[in-house]
Amino acid sequence: MTIDVSAILKELGGKIAVNGYVELGDTDFLGETYGFSEPVKVQGDISNNGKSLILKAECTGSMKTRCARCMKEINVPIEFTLDENLIQGDDGNAYDDDVIVFDGTQVDIDEIVADGFLMNVDGKYLCQEDCRGLCPECGADLNEGDCGCNMDTIDPRWEGLLDIMKNNE
Repeated sequence: MTIDVSAILKELGGKIAVNGYVELGDTDFLGETYGFSEPVKVQGDISNNGKSLILKAECTGSMKTRCARCMKEINVPIEFTLDENLIQGDDGNAYDDDVIVFDGTQVDIDEIVADGFLMNVDGKYLCQEDCRGLCPECGADLNEGDCGCNMDTIDPRWEGLLDIMKNNE
């Protein structure tokens, strides 16, 4: 989504409403894949404070990912806030990392929304709070019932710890 900010560039206190949708593609981040079947809604404004333009917006939508325990595909609602400083600059000067530089009178907020999503994504998502996950022996989904595997076996790397625990009893 591209916003024309020419009307407020020289108007201290000027404000432009931002209402629209941003298409986000499938995103791989921290070993997880996040997909979007519908655009992310962006609602807010861009204002001129005299030094820079300030983008403040609420972003809402839905993403598809996998449950961290049982690997089922799940839809998760997303909601995050953007609060960014935008500076017009096509002169080649270096700017701080906390500002976003745009050229001309158009601000493309697609990448800003994508970065905002990545800054707000949780580490893992579950299909339900008490998801039991997959059986480590056979891979069956334990949410659908007991698979019948013997869960009393211990990883040989932990046997020394089990001996210590038995000696303390």
